[in-house]
Amino acid sequence: MASKIITIARQYGSGGREIGHILAEQCGFEFYDNNLITLSAQKIGLDAGRLTEADEKIPNSILYTLAIGSSMYSGMHNHNFQPVNDKLFVAQSDIIEEIAKGEKGAVIVGRCADYVLEGREDVTRIFLYADFDRRVAEIARRHNIKLSDAKPLVVKTDKRRANYYNYYTGKKWGKLENYDMALCTDNHTHEEICSIIKVLAGI
Repeated sequence: MASKIITIARQYGSGGREIGHILAEQCGFEFYDNNLITLSAQKIGLDAGRLTEADEKIPNSILYTLAIGSSMYSGMHNHNFQPVNDKLFVAQSDIIEEIAKGEKGAVIVGRCADYVLEGREDVTRIFLYADFDRRVAEIARRHNIKLSDAKPLVVKTDKRRANYYNYYTGKKWGKLENYDMALCTDNHTHEEICSIIKVLAGI
């Protein structure tokens, strides 16, 4: 069965967003990444800028975290009070499920999409990683900053993504069991990575 949805989790600087965009164009699929924030803002009636600040971050309130225990998506719709982070996660998750139910294929980057769509047979879940020094060099180039400034940025972003995923899914970010394939992007062009993913997805 060919996959209709491809989810991409990625280490910072591994090329996940760029690869996802190319893959979507090659497959004729819709591409979802930061545009999920805009869609979520429309859905829940909050300012997109405020949601951007909360994107892929866990709530800051320790008391709230202790009160609800392990925050799992299935139980979060029942809370009358939620931090913006939780509201965004629920809204994005609902939108991701709606996307999966549609007729058109999609590539979804981040947002715990592999977890939200767990159990669907028409989904291929990918994790992209790369050598740390290569990722640091890529982020330095991308943002025109020094390597010494890029290094802590890569570490901090990976940690933030891991914390976000672990908090909202109860699973461990980057653990192989959560994905259909983990691909190292070192020494491969974006197009070569896309070709591998398409073979796995049966596209």
